[in-house]
Amino acid sequence: MQKTLTLRIEKDDYDFVKKLAKDRNEDVSKVVRQLVDFGRIMLAVEQYKQKKVSFGTAANLAGISIGEFMELLSELNVKSNLTYGDYVQGLKNLKEVW
Repeated sequence: MQKTLTLRIEKDDYDFVKKLAKDRNEDVSKVVRQLVDFGRIMLAVEQYKQKKVSFGTAANLAGISIGEFMELLSELNVKSNLTYGDYVQGLKNLKEVW
């Protein structure tokens, strides 16, 4: 479900968005939504890299699945924050479930 948002931005930013929309033959609203989506993903990647959020939290923040987030980090050459201890604990947890 979409909601309407009214906001004020600097003229240079507005001109950038308007030109980008024109170049892509899309409306301004769609371009703004795409930029917000991209910003969410980049925020999640940065917070994960800085160890501010866990892998799952970062994927949720980005609005994508854990598998998609894993693939994205691989494409961006971002190393995992998981330690050997995390891996061992994960195996123990898996054994308990199975």
